[in-house]
Amino acid sequence: MASSEGNKLWGGRFVGNTDPIMEKFNASIAYDQRMWEADIKGSKAYVKALQKAGLVTQNEMEQILTGLDKVFDEWSKGEFKIKPGDEDIHTANERRLKVATDMRLWLRDAINTLKELALQLISTMVERAAVEIEILCPGYTHMQRAQPIRWSHWILSHAVALSRDVERLEDIRKHVNVMPLGRLFLCIYNFKRILYGLLRLNLFNQKYNKNTEFLFWASMCLTHLSKMAEDLILYSTKEFSFITLTDAYSTGSSLMPQKKNADSLELIRSKAGRVFGRCAGFLMTLKGLPSTYNKDLQEDKEAMFDTYDTVHAVLQVATGVISTLMVNQPAMERALSPDMLATDLAYHLVRKGMPFREAHSCAGKAVYIAESKNIHLSQITVEDLQTVSPLFDKDVSSVWDYNRSVEQYSAPGGTARSSVTAQIEHFRTWLQAQKQKP
Repeated sequence: MASSEGNKLWGGRFVGNTDPIMEKFNASIAYDQRMWEADIKGSKAYVKALQKAGLVTQNEMEQILTGLDKVFDEWSKGEFKIKPGDEDIHTANERRLKVATDMRLWLRDAINTLKELALQLISTMVERAAVEIEILCPGYTHMQRAQPIRWSHWILSHAVALSRDVERLEDIRKHVNVMPLGRLFLCIYNFKRILYGLLRLNLFNQKYNKNTEFLFWASMCLTHLSKMAEDLILYSTKEFSFITLTDAYSTGSSLMPQKKNADSLELIRSKAGRVFGRCAGFLMTLKGLPSTYNKDLQEDKEAMFDTYDTVHAVLQVATGVISTLMVNQPAMERALSPDMLATDLAYHLVRKGMPFREAHSCAGKAVYIAESKNIHLSQITVEDLQTVSPLFDKDVSSVWDYNRSVEQYSAPGGTARSSVTAQIEHFRTWLQAQKQKP
């Protein structure tokens, strides 16, 4: 008796029908059909390679390419009909032409798109930093005012993290940009007559390493964007009032008419958790699997597509937020306070020859005096400071200058104007180089 599963790629040894529930449970076509274009492009490239290798004739190649063009046209026009027996996109296209391929081409194109969006975001941040380089604001550690910095310095600190994400994404792209066809589950086929239905198979350890790398990358990238979003959420509150989001990236309250909520930033923050969950979920799938292919690995597609869609949206929204937010320079500068110059007070003593450990202690004592008298640190008299150290003199007045404070850090990555300008020029050069890469 002929197998009722004989129409499936794997059905030759089976007798009887698959349980309809199992059929649906086994299928991935519902979400991997979006790879139709990559599937067809890969198949066309591979049949050309087969012809060059002498495995198919020129006439056979032309017939297959013509058929693939027809399948492409059906998908493009929305005329392609998915049938119940189509397990995945490869099976669907193979049914129409008996050819299948891998999702690697899809991932390569996805990476190119995300890289372009990330570069657009970084460019927006860099140009904003250049325009607003003179604005000072508090820098925070432990959510406490620490030292004065340039607003541009804060922007570029996040641009640095994103630039490293772009470089990591470029590394993944290099690994992905390799034709995977001609590989099988466990071994490499070496026969002259190759069944096209099997040509989609890959060395799965390599394939899923790349997919996992992409999920790792997305988790890290969105973690960086979530941290930036968290800062901006705080800065947009009335308590800070450092920035104001435009209405295009805000929403109102259904109860309180006065509210303007930073929903765009809150959603960026939440999407990081979504993507990390996808990555962690797939890792849990991988961790207990034996070598080579197991059907569990079908779970990568849904994770990959959802992660791509999420990162794609987040990068665009983040670019919109950064390009349109309004900076409240007076509020930022009002938030600067003399206690943030306590480290500068210690440096003042260091410049006079005192070891930093001792100078730090003296500055701490000066802070205590100011707190005891309920005055600003800058209001302590020279006489009171001299009770802490005789090295203090009238020239201590030069310490109470926020611009002087940020200008003293002129090393690479510092807050001095020259240093921030150098960072901006570095990024502009780097961005240009990235955009010129093939």
